Amino acid sequence: MEKTLNLIKNDPWLEPYKDAIVGRFEHAMDKKAELTNGGKSTLSDFASGYLYFGLHRTDKGWIFREWAPNASHIYMVGTFSNWEEKPAYKLKRLKNGSWEIKLPIDTIQHGDLYKLHVYWEGGQGERIPAWANRVVQDDNTKIFSAQVWAPEKPFKFKKKTFKPSTDPLLIYECHIGMAQQEEKVGTYNEFREKILPRIAKEGYNCIQIMAIQEHPYYGSFGYHVSSFFAASSRFGTPEELKQLIDTSHGLGIAVIMDIVHSHAVKNEVEGLGNFAGDPNQYFYPGGRREHPAWDSLCFDYGKNEVMHFLLSNCKYWLEEYHFDGFR
Repeated sequence: MEKTLNLIKNDPWLEPYKDAIVGRFEHAMDKKAELTNGGKSTLSDFASGYLYFGLHRTDKGWIFREWAPNASHIYMVGTFSNWEEKPAYKLKRLKNGSWEIKLPIDTIQHGDLYKLHVYWEGGQGERIPAWANRVVQDDNTKIFSAQVWAPEKPFKFKKKTFKPSTDPLLIYECHIGMAQQEEKVGTYNEFREKILPRIAKEGYNCIQIMAIQEHPYYGSFGYHVSSFFAASSRFGTPEELKQLIDTSHGLGIAVIMDIVHSHAVKNEVEGLGNFAGDPNQYFYPGGRREHPAWDSLCFDYGKNEVMHFLLSNCKYWLEEYHFDGFR
């Protein structure tokens, strides 16, 4: 509270909005206390949903979980099931609107494609899992699918710890696909090999990368996100993005990403627009649902499940890819 009052004291132009600023600050602190059980845990503890939801390989086999409170039943389908609904791939309903399936280790393989067939009262739909960490587009049909991504030899970062220089912080904003001279979509490897050395030579100590989260429409510059936990496959593999970040750190360059958490693409099959027959599962109802300037959907921050999804997304990019921060 003291910092908030100092903010107003240091900027007299904010004085007329003091009540609103203080009210928002107090609401944020109340919400933080709620999410952390009155401070008995941390926001980092709360933001670990990516370790629970989605597809994970364990010593006992595969386990997949999804949050879909409005669903009546869900099937996991893919190349392993010939894209057919089979009893062995039917999810089990858990508490709090979550669903789960456990599969033997030899059931699915790294590289397999998969989706969900979600049913609800009065309808059904094909969906990409909300927590999918790899999504690819078929070159011929242009259809998107989740992809099992669990390589036998996971990428190991050479630079275990990295502390960015901020005195001063010189940021180079970039877009992997549009950074090349060639008339094509560039890749993580091409950026690392061709562009990164030039950025370092010019004296920048930070790059801000656009369009990392998977998005169906390339022309959106990555601002119409469909899969929030998947690094865009049009630029390469997760390992290639990790190598880019690791190489950047080796050059003394911090890496931050444009993270899109204010809104999401309207797409229902590829995105979260109507995940399980409830168009408001992730988004505001009524007039607040659509963002008129972006033609997108606005997340409902009033739902703890949505906060869990978005905060877990922040932690995921920091922990899994070693990003240094967000814009």
